Amino acid sequence: MRKVPHPKAFIGHNTVMKKRNVAHLMLSLSLVAPVFGFDLQGHRGTRGLAPENTMPAFEKAMRIGVDTLELDVGLTADNVLVISHDRYLNPLIVRDAKGEWLPLAKGPLIRSLTYAQLQTYELGRIKPGTPYATQFSTQEAVDGTRMPTLASLFARVKQLDSKVRFNIETKIDPTEPSDTVSPEVMTQALVRVVRDAGMASRVTIQSFDWRTLKIAQAIAPEMPTSYLSFQNAGNDTISSGVWTAGYKIADYPDIAAMVKAAGGAIWSPNGGAVTEALVKRAHALGLQVLPWTINNPPEMDKLIGWGVDGIISDYPDRLRAVMAARGMPLPVPVPGQ
Repeated sequence: MRKVPHPKAFIGHNTVMKKRNVAHLMLSLSLVAPVFGFDLQGHRGTRGLAPENTMPAFEKAMRIGVDTLELDVGLTADNVLVISHDRYLNPLIVRDAKGEWLPLAKGPLIRSLTYAQLQTYELGRIKPGTPYATQFSTQEAVDGTRMPTLASLFARVKQLDSKVRFNIETKIDPTEPSDTVSPEVMTQALVRVVRDAGMASRVTIQSFDWRTLKIAQAIAPEMPTSYLSFQNAGNDTISSGVWTAGYKIADYPDIAAMVKAAGGAIWSPNGGAVTEALVKRAHALGLQVLPWTINNPPEMDKLIGWGVDGIISDYPDRLRAVMAARGMPLPVPVPGQ
């Protein structure tokens, strides 16, 4: 017959677990907070000034001076974690080995190509004459640029002796599961590369697919998780439960309460979906708020006035100017041109 522990044994165990949970919470919060209290994040490095999610963009952002590099990752056919916003080769920014723009509306999937195959494609400029090129007309081309690995970015940051943090998004679409590996495989690969580089204390994992975040919390509790959401006239990731690991906004007073219920410490909404009331509500629940992608200086200033904890921008130089005008401390740039 199985021996039942005395009730006091459970009490002691629960006390220990509570202490561990509190310690873990304090560690997580300390890892989330940027050095200066406000998190200036360069979106895809600095998409407005250099080819997105490339080494030139990340180096440009660090030399401008950011707290955090925001980026996206995918997994190749031979299980190399590469930096790419799209799950496929985007014809708007990708040319083949001959320098020709990809003709298809949607290029090959990242997961269908080996790392060596990916290195035959160039990502140094936006296709001229496209609305995307007009939108980012200030982006300076850097021909010869290839898709980097996450490991190579970590190595370069160490070489530059930069203290920059990383906000890394897993590019998984639950409505297109065959486009990528599973959330489990993706998250495990990401955690492995981060830990191998000794960067766990400097990484936040973010995703629109909240399954990823649940997995990350289970296998890498030392890395904070950021809950992305998108709400506008044509996009909604928080209603059906498909993107949000089964959580639905209809079941909660607001998105802040939903993120809190899901175990989040950071809510990262699109700029058009955040309000001053929601910022206050999130803060009351102990959440940080990091809106994306904010490129207009008056909007940056407004959001800072609302008390957001950071901003993700394609133009970290503009955000620095807004912060400087407010007398806010600025992250130290990496020396060099």
